[in-house]
Amino acid sequence: METTGGNERPPTRSDEDLLEPERRNLTNVAYRLLGSLTEAEDAVQEAYTRWFALPERRRDAISSPHAWLTTVVSRICLDQLRSARMRRERYVGPWIPEPLPVRAEWSRLTLGSTASDPADQITLDESVEMAFLIILDSMTPAERVAFMLHDVFRLPFNDVAEIVGRTPGACRELASKARHRVTAAHNRGTGAPRRAAIIREFRQAWQAKDINALVTLLDPSVTAAADGGGRAMASPVPVQGREAVAQFLVHLANLAGRLDLLERTVNGQPGLVAMNGNNVLTVYAFDIDDAHIQRIWAIRNPDKLRSWANRPA
Repeated sequence: METTGGNERPPTRSDEDLLEPERRNLTNVAYRLLGSLTEAEDAVQEAYTRWFALPERRRDAISSPHAWLTTVVSRICLDQLRSARMRRERYVGPWIPEPLPVRAEWSRLTLGSTASDPADQITLDESVEMAFLIILDSMTPAERVAFMLHDVFRLPFNDVAEIVGRTPGACRELASKARHRVTAAHNRGTGAPRRAAIIREFRQAWQAKDINALVTLLDPSVTAAADGGGRAMASPVPVQGREAVAQFLVHLANLAGRLDLLERTVNGQPGLVAMNGNNVLTVYAFDIDDAHIQRIWAIRNPDKLRSWANRPA
């Protein structure tokens, strides 16, 4: 990395203001590549640090700061993904991507805080749905980066190749493999209104501790996984099968006593939020197909709930 020479002009506030509009796009790229808002923030900040560490003449010679920053952020994320396997081996229990809220769904908002809340910079579309991010997490780092940068962010394969360190043809093949995996695993057959209705029925059945009603809403092979990260109580292994999942949910309801569940959007899809007063305890995301819930993801790790904290209903 180049550092600023003694005779170079240090970055000014106007320099930072000029690049600030790029932060939203870079955060969108980084979150989709990493599945972690915290790590996405760090990757974007590191890219900005590298930009301002360049001598002024180097910055002035770069015709597209947008392209330069996107390339740097993507390389940082690729390095993070390559080291993620070792970190995941040390993670306590299942690892689930960090969930995203929708600010407008919460009644009391902190005015003026949008710029400081990276969650509000993420564009909610199919590429941030929890089921989609879970599929991405099963890919190799090179597959994930090639697919996301080309298919979602429309970078040409020549640019992707420079980031991934492979030929354009190899990157095209990586993206194709990833695309086939997404198509095979992410086949939604239930419309948005019906998905919301299913989540409402699920919430009502859960609060009523009605095992039979829960079973009718669950797919026979449903899987429920919880991410506590060693910071919150959570099942260390996924629960499988609709009877087992229904019984486990009722067991949780019995432990909780009063179960305060809010219907809220999670990563652009209908989800639930478990509350204790104004405190968010758990965020639930779902994968629904053919009018049945196929997968339930419970995020309890408080490190992953920072964007949900202090968002009273």
